[in-house]
Amino acid sequence: MKSSLPLEKMVDPTLAEMGKNLNEAMKLLEDNQRKVEEENEKKYTRKDIPGPLQGSGQDMVSILQLVQNLMHGDEEEESLQSYRLQNVGEQGHMALLGHSLAAYISVLDRERLRKLTTRILSDTTLWLCRLFRFENGSAYYHEDDREGILKICRLVIHSRYEDYTTEGFNVLYNKQPVIYISSAARAGLGQCLCSQLGLPLSCMCRVPCNTMFGSQHQMDVALLDRLIKDDIESGKLPILLVANAGTPGAGHTDKLGRLKELCEKYNMWLHVEGVNLATLTLGYVSSSVLSATKCDSMTLTLGPWLGLPAVPAVTLYRHEDPSLSLAAGLTSSQAVEKLRALPLWLSLQYLGHNGIVERIKHASQLSQRLLENLKNQDFIKTSVEDELSSPVVVFKFSPELPHKDHMLPAIQTPTMTGNERYVCDTFNQWLGEQLAQLVPASGVDIVELEDEGTCVRFSPLMTSAVLGTEVQDVDQLVDCLKIKVPMLTCTLQLRDEFEQEVKRTIGLAYVEDLSWPGLGVVRYEGQKEDKQEKEVEKINNGLLKKLNELESDLVFSVGPEFGGEKNCIYIGMATEDLDVSELVETIAATGREIEENSRLLENMTEVVRKGIQEAQVQLQKANEERLLEEGLLRQIPVVGSVLNWFSPFHASPKGRTFNLTAGSLESTEPTYVSKVQGTGITPPATPTSSRAKQRFPGQKLFRRSLRNSDGFSETSSISHMDDLDRGEPRPSASPVGQENPEELGQGKPFTQETTEDNPGETVQTVGPDCTKSVQEVSLR
Repeated sequence: MKSSLPLEKMVDPTLAEMGKNLNEAMKLLEDNQRKVEEENEKKYTRKDIPGPLQGSGQDMVSILQLVQNLMHGDEEEESLQSYRLQNVGEQGHMALLGHSLAAYISVLDRERLRKLTTRILSDTTLWLCRLFRFENGSAYYHEDDREGILKICRLVIHSRYEDYTTEGFNVLYNKQPVIYISSAARAGLGQCLCSQLGLPLSCMCRVPCNTMFGSQHQMDVALLDRLIKDDIESGKLPILLVANAGTPGAGHTDKLGRLKELCEKYNMWLHVEGVNLATLTLGYVSSSVLSATKCDSMTLTLGPWLGLPAVPAVTLYRHEDPSLSLAAGLTSSQAVEKLRALPLWLSLQYLGHNGIVERIKHASQLSQRLLENLKNQDFIKTSVEDELSSPVVVFKFSPELPHKDHMLPAIQTPTMTGNERYVCDTFNQWLGEQLAQLVPASGVDIVELEDEGTCVRFSPLMTSAVLGTEVQDVDQLVDCLKIKVPMLTCTLQLRDEFEQEVKRTIGLAYVEDLSWPGLGVVRYEGQKEDKQEKEVEKINNGLLKKLNELESDLVFSVGPEFGGEKNCIYIGMATEDLDVSELVETIAATGREIEENSRLLENMTEVVRKGIQEAQVQLQKANEERLLEEGLLRQIPVVGSVLNWFSPFHASPKGRTFNLTAGSLESTEPTYVSKVQGTGITPPATPTSSRAKQRFPGQKLFRRSLRNSDGFSETSSISHMDDLDRGEPRPSASPVGQENPEELGQGKPFTQETTEDNPGETVQTVGPDCTKSVQEVSLR
């Protein structure tokens, strides 16, 4: 039993004093411990916790400001991303509101939440089935567009293997399932399905596309039939076929009617996906796409089709056993998961049937407008399934096609060699990048197809609602195409001529780079074969800088950042009037000029050093001779002044000039005798292109001198003739009294005398190409 008696009331005062001291000591220790813990807590908060989480948290304004900064980033970023953000319209705001309402509704009581989610899910499913003509269907809403087909695969496995729920993979081992996908399907789909389902890759069968008849991107139905028979004979079980209503690359639709008959024959499930499914909402639907309504399931991506941000994808399917759907994960007993349909529920009501149809119809009309314009373009090949109703347009620059032959079958198209096709793919890569940069609202991108190679794709169903693509954007795309295609044609024709000219020119080396979209690649190597890599790099860097300073339409660069050759000059696209001979001659002449100047600067240090040493010896000798002539008395300051006053001493000036070109120290006596500065040895003229001097007024470099060309205008020729008739000098001539810039490069060596009367004697040196820098060497 504890005593509540105070320490002061205790009988033994010694014990009371001891207890009091103990209490004070314990209190002191506890206070010190508390301070240590507080300091440790402060240190932990300051050092280990990130800044935004320290203290009592951030206010709403600061957090939203941070989000805004992260969204917009630097002002110098590409305008394409900001353009996407600006096109989130009111229908997009409804979708965003749906996400917020879903989080708010999730806190309701369970019964009220169940009724609300059931109503939202049933309404949205009914509307989508009616819009896309998929009667008596159910819907599964998912974030990843591949998740729908994954759950369908699980549903089919549960349906075809009765003991799968209890036996698991053992039933699959005895009879291996087979899933068939097209070779034109999106990359990685088969691997994703196998990894998520826990199946070996041997369960995935890729069906080739047609190579002789029909579209080159449609699944070969006859070959599929043989593959299924072979698998059945080997003891496997075909369970599912994934078909395309609009392949990811070219937008072609498989023969869905025949594929459905094949699936019914072998008791297989038919799943369809693709962008062309969006046209099911239109009044007129092509028969090939309309067959998709008879399939067992389809996946719809309504977000890009209607311009709705962050809305889920939808997989519509038909199945009578709800327990298997629940086992496969297509349905859920959790009411919160059913709220995924809320953004679509709001957005579909906001758009209405007319709004949905109008957006998809607008995208289809954009494709038709572009396709009609491409028919009139030379050297453009299109790859579309149906010219009357193709929602995806794929085209490419094809130099081997004659005029107007845009739809040649693959068996009639002239074959190209491996290098020619590689160059063609490179040019189409450049064309697609240029069109995407010049007309970002068009949404064109680059696609790699197995047979056609690199192509440019226009798929407004996937981009127009987000980017706000209009008819004028398509017209602008066609205008840009009319400008770029002639450049591609001319450049491709001049590549061989450029290669031959470079190989014939001494000092230049042609570098073959098939991945470069331009005229070609050249390297200046000079006449010396033993140049070091740093020296070659220095010369080519200087040559690149000189070429970019010229007034021409060509683009000179160091090439791509990765994979390009080193110490080379990459020349971009050319025009029809390019003079390849003048271009190559100018490159070689400029390179020789830089090489000679570089060699001169390297030797200048040694030449100047030797010249200074010789000048010092001669000046010392001249001083000794002056002492002998003047006598010793004249060297005494006071006596010398008196003697010079009574009897002035007249000495002839003896100077020296250092000629950098000759590398020698010369006397200035001829200059004083003739009163004219000596010319010395004239250095060789700076090498320049002879063709470059024959340009007409207003004509840029490297263009052919044709009077009918754009570079020679009629106005400039008349004004030039009038100047000649009046005897007036041309504007490009040097004014009177000024030095000709051409003579400055070849200029006479500038000299400054060194006289005996000057106590500080100087030697000034000026050589070729050094008119702007005069080196003064003081000799004391």
